[in-house]
Amino acid sequence: MYTSSELIDLAETLAAPTYQPLPIVISRAKGVWVEDPDGRRYMDMLSGYSALNQGHRHPRIIRALKEQSGKVTLTSRAFHSEALSLFLQKASRYTGKSMVLPMNTGAEAVETALKAARRWGYRVKGIPENKAEIIVCEGNFHGRTLGVISFSSVAEYQEGFGPLLPGFRMIPYGDLQALEKAITPHTAAILLEPIQGEAGIRIPPEGYLRGVRDLCSNHRVLFLADEIQTGFGRTGQRFACDWENVIPDVYILGKALGGGVLPISAVAADPEILSLFQPGSHGSTFGGNPLACAVASAALDVTEDENLSLRSRNQGKYLLKRLSQLNNPAIKEIRGRGLFLGIELDRPARPYCEALLQEGLLCKDTHETVIRLAPPLIITRKELQWAAERLENVLG
Repeated sequence: MYTSSELIDLAETLAAPTYQPLPIVISRAKGVWVEDPDGRRYMDMLSGYSALNQGHRHPRIIRALKEQSGKVTLTSRAFHSEALSLFLQKASRYTGKSMVLPMNTGAEAVETALKAARRWGYRVKGIPENKAEIIVCEGNFHGRTLGVISFSSVAEYQEGFGPLLPGFRMIPYGDLQALEKAITPHTAAILLEPIQGEAGIRIPPEGYLRGVRDLCSNHRVLFLADEIQTGFGRTGQRFACDWENVIPDVYILGKALGGGVLPISAVAADPEILSLFQPGSHGSTFGGNPLACAVASAALDVTEDENLSLRSRNQGKYLLKRLSQLNNPAIKEIRGRGLFLGIELDRPARPYCEALLQEGLLCKDTHETVIRLAPPLIITRKELQWAAERLENVLG
């Protein structure tokens, strides 16, 4: 049996250095708790970057996984499957959109939405061929594929990977005037996160999402909402767009759709957009596989039946109130919605995350100076109090 130190050495020797994890090995997990090989318990305050809204190994989701794995796991889209059809029905009802295209990862879903928007621009809006533009925002994070990093505002994400994909126009996040000015007859869509997670839990000004919706409608531009991190109750609503009663043209979904068990993502929209795909124009061998679909259906059931949106809203209010009482000169701002919170410091956040690790709390820095807090939405008040006490020990 390997020790934690030996396992970390193996990973750091053999894995491509694309991540800088905290020095902990997780060998078991249940609910909001994880355990290392030595039996020490930690509370998970990251949730796999919001992929574990339903908690680790939720019994209903694990049951669905086991039952489906005993039937059929992969058919490819060359054939129909019961699990795919039932998942499409649930996802359509949950999003209110009448078509759903399942994929595997969040970045794949973003790429799918971009393809859909360009095709809509040419075939419906009448943009001249190869002239379609998509507006994106500074500070965006939509994944790490080549197409997606082409419109990142972080030079580090692009360095050494050129030539990049053209056809994107960058504007400041939260600036409606900049958006209106950037729209041209060639604009097919705007792609944005309703709350920028990776950028440090950046919440746009009140009314911004409504303004984006209105500008898109007035100028015949598609509104693509990347709800990969913010969806499924994370911010205290079904989707973060719901805070302003805004319905985008396209929902881009992932992470918690897989219930913390399997990767599955999806694009949800109406037929005017998604029916522009035809056989051969897009697809994935594993996209919509029966195993992931059965898991996703169970994850959606848990999200609704356990009212995770309301839990997130109430628990998030409590945690934000506790955090607002922290008195540390290093803290610049504490912000968030639901259980999607950030503590912005005036210095690197990594040492604080390492100190929290010693307290038994797993947090991760983002954008260098922000501690991101996103526990599973099933967290109880007692567990949240325990977490708040550890945060106060390190930051109070």
